[in-house]
Amino acid sequence: MPHLVLIILLAAFPALSTDMYLPAIPALQSLWGVSLAEANLSLSLFFLCFSLFLLVHGPLSDRFGRKPVLLAGIVCYVAGSLACAGAQSLAQLVAARMLQAAGAAAAATLALALAKDLYSGHARQKALAWIGVIVPLCPMVAPMIGGFLLKVVSWRAIFLLQALSALPALYGGLRLAEPAFERSSGGLVAVFRRYGVLLKNGPFLVLALAFAFMATGFYAFIGGSADIYIAGFGVGEQAFGLFFGFNALGLMAGSFLASRLCVGIASRTILHVSLAGILLGALAMLVLNGASPAAFALPMFTVSFFLGMNRPISNSMILDHVPSDVGAASAFMTCANFLLGALAMEAVSLGGGFKIAFIGVLALAGAVIPLWALRALRGPSGTFTERHKKGGR
Repeated sequence: MPHLVLIILLAAFPALSTDMYLPAIPALQSLWGVSLAEANLSLSLFFLCFSLFLLVHGPLSDRFGRKPVLLAGIVCYVAGSLACAGAQSLAQLVAARMLQAAGAAAAATLALALAKDLYSGHARQKALAWIGVIVPLCPMVAPMIGGFLLKVVSWRAIFLLQALSALPALYGGLRLAEPAFERSSGGLVAVFRRYGVLLKNGPFLVLALAFAFMATGFYAFIGGSADIYIAGFGVGEQAFGLFFGFNALGLMAGSFLASRLCVGIASRTILHVSLAGILLGALAMLVLNGASPAAFALPMFTVSFFLGMNRPISNSMILDHVPSDVGAASAFMTCANFLLGALAMEAVSLGGGFKIAFIGVLALAGAVIPLWALRALRGPSGTFTERHKKGGR
């Protein structure tokens, strides 16, 4: 299996694990008589567990290799998906989702680590951009598939399909030749002490945390979208899939544009333009305040589009600050991203009638905080190297 195909499959695990399941949330609320906040625990605790296990899989892969950690994670994911399909209560579903999350974390961590191991410079930026083009197809089609399964079979079939979808990645992992990279040494305590080294890397830490805030508005959208569209605007489950897919189309289009721009335009220019676009989309969302489905969908599409443009460039820039401990660095980046996302998804479920405004505020912060970080690290002591200023060379 080509390396890029395997990396794309691994990067798709989080989207497949959440977006296909979103149309089922209102049905599960009715089935088990739970509130949206309770039902959303199956989302937010998934991301919380996912985030914590990222911190485990990353340094383990630096010490023992990418392949064994990857294979163990995919097997765990399949077992968790099957347990979800058999859940008889919300508590059982949440516990199975946490097992599923532990496995998905290995795939997500190693997608970024393998991109660093196997590609460099503009080749890595383009690989990450193509991943950003193809992976959003999952949230485009996954809610529609989930809505279709709800109509013709059951919500349990969603998790059976997730288990089946992991099998190609398992095959690719079995065929993977262990890449060459600088391995860490020592026992488990020494392995996890590598996070101490990362936390002393100021530029990496500032950029990783700042850009983790950028996607919080999008994660809040994931957590609140079913309630906004189905309960708020009164659209059907399949129509909701189309609205949700519209945002995924924005992510895909933005990443495709990044793959074209990163060859001839400086990375910092792309970052500033994309952050300005997120800022404008957030302001439009706050002004329009969900007056109609279109008045919410269009600003959210703008936020998603510029988020898609930004992520390949910003991820590559952050990784350029890490010459070793790439697995731990990838885990930290992804953990910060999803941990903040989990908090945003649970918080939006408590927002009552203010979900759209809450998403807009988070999107606004997601533009302002990275802009501040880029400005703070600018200048002779700032820790952007010349190659970043010249486009990431």
